[in-house]
Amino acid sequence: MEGSSKVSHKGTSMVESNFQTFQSHSRSRRSKSLCQADQEGFPVTVLVPSENTSYPNTVPPSGTLRRSLSGILAQERGYWQEEELPYQYTYKGPSHRTISRITNRQQHYQQQSSALDKEGWLGTGRGVPMAGDSWGTQWQQHVSKANHAMGTGQYQASLNRASSLRSLKSVGKGVDVLDGASIHSNDPLGEMQGLDMATAVRYLSKSDTALQILGAAYIQHQCYHSKDAKNQVRVLHGIPALVQLFTSDNQEVQHYATGATRNLIYENVDNKVALIEAGGVMHLVSILGEHDEELQKTITGVLWNLSSRDNLKEKLSKEALAELTEKVLIPLCSRIPLCPSERDIFYNTTGCLRNLSSVNERTRQKMRDMQGLVDSLVSYIQQEERADDKGLENSLCVMRNLSYQLYMELPPSVRLRLDGPTRDYASRDSATIGCFTTYSKKTPEPNQHLSIMSEVSRQPQGAEWLWHPQVVVLYKLVLQNKDISSSSREAAIGALQNITAGEGRWSSFLSGVMMERERMLPILLDLLDTNSDMELRPLTGLLRNLARHSTNKDHIAKNMVNVLVSKLPCDGLQKMPCSEVVINICGALNHLVTCSSVAASDISYFNGLPKLVGIKTFHDNSPGSLKAARAASTVLYNMFQYNKLHKDYKLFKCGYK
Repeated sequence: MEGSSKVSHKGTSMVESNFQTFQSHSRSRRSKSLCQADQEGFPVTVLVPSENTSYPNTVPPSGTLRRSLSGILAQERGYWQEEELPYQYTYKGPSHRTISRITNRQQHYQQQSSALDKEGWLGTGRGVPMAGDSWGTQWQQHVSKANHAMGTGQYQASLNRASSLRSLKSVGKGVDVLDGASIHSNDPLGEMQGLDMATAVRYLSKSDTALQILGAAYIQHQCYHSKDAKNQVRVLHGIPALVQLFTSDNQEVQHYATGATRNLIYENVDNKVALIEAGGVMHLVSILGEHDEELQKTITGVLWNLSSRDNLKEKLSKEALAELTEKVLIPLCSRIPLCPSERDIFYNTTGCLRNLSSVNERTRQKMRDMQGLVDSLVSYIQQEERADDKGLENSLCVMRNLSYQLYMELPPSVRLRLDGPTRDYASRDSATIGCFTTYSKKTPEPNQHLSIMSEVSRQPQGAEWLWHPQVVVLYKLVLQNKDISSSSREAAIGALQNITAGEGRWSSFLSGVMMERERMLPILLDLLDTNSDMELRPLTGLLRNLARHSTNKDHIAKNMVNVLVSKLPCDGLQKMPCSEVVINICGALNHLVTCSSVAASDISYFNGLPKLVGIKTFHDNSPGSLKAARAASTVLYNMFQYNKLHKDYKLFKCGYK
């Protein structure tokens, strides 16, 4: 986010100021997107050997798969695992014109006044920083690693991509009121040099707006540079005083009060809690509708920052969700394309929604039912032309999160309509044909798809977008865009995985839409050409769903087996790809092998046997490796049931020895 602070002065008599609250590039860590596995347990379906034919028989599952959030190994018995990813930071330096202006202004001030104390208003001891030097920066994630820099140096830290509903821990550092400029004695904020925190907090409660501005500006500046200052403001009860200034009649007071609050709550949990307890959210959303873009950027930045805490998300959704949707999201999406300032507001807003959508079922359901929310996100995804737009990424992640456990969380009436028997087939015999379930008969009758389509409207509205066949087209267009960011691509794939997960009729129907009507299998197989586990997790999970629901296993095996086998590691000791990807691949192969001798033959032909044996035999004792070993063992067992392939197996066994 970009912003500016202008301090203008004329001569020595009249001093006229116009202060605007600053915005910065939000330094953010991606919130967790929710992704759903195709089933709770690994499908251990084995074939009973016979002389001429094979019949499927199901044995109890050997373990349960964990659902994946953002394609990461997720929940098992209430516990979660975390993955460490490196990240660094980057900033875009100021233009030459800005540098020259600041340099000239500094020289002018040095001629007229003495230098400031290093530990005073420059704070960092580095002299006057360049514009943007100490700004909070926007986090960017790449496929395999992130290479970023802050200021003139670099640093690394670990980013926990926890497999849980927890979201980012802190977002948007905020900005400093000085913007790299010195404070001259004639400037309106010149009196800041003699303040202390107790005096600044006392000024907040004065009736004089000039003192209110001075106190809030001092707090904003100090909290930008000092963690101790943030705690000091809370101890002095400055947060409730700032909250009262949010609704001030003076616009400058609002700017400085909200700007100070943004710096106060950055990476400070206690201040976030204190802000909510002081009624800060209600006061913030009450002024969201004001036609002031700088103020809206600051408010949405504060709300985004608050939404990073799991224990605050549900309360935030009750107090701010409706106002964010009605006053910000819907108006912005009605006037696309957006100007740069509006893009920042949209980015902050969708960042907040992205966090809220990851908290729990109640909040997800509330967001699905919120009038205009899903429609606005779809409109933005359809019309946004910039593939690297961060608001686009946030919108896709919200859509993905809202599709998590979709069929389980829908109202009973809607769930019955989608997954119950069709109107035309309510009285038909539902016996299984061969190895195909009642939801994926090998030879569906011509009118069946028409009957299923009658369950949804021709033009989707609201939450219906989440499961409507047209949303498949929406995600397909995203995946076909070669310039799309890896995070946006991952979100679109994860959403497709969610809506094709499970055994229900509707997930099977949407799988058919992807395979038969939209012909998406070649697109998905091409996307396997990556080493990023973040993309491979939801992608292999989606392919596993498609293999499960396919009505022609022989056909899909001819296209899918070779590519899937090529992604398998040689044994279970290799770390790339991760265990969940291996489990998903084995699950897809197992769905095909249990119903198709072509799949079993192709696995053998494309050198899949030694890989499966290696995964089964050589592994460590980690839970993921053990599950991958069981998955590979299941595929090998089912392959062995095809007697005509025993000769190939014996040749491999001899060569393996």
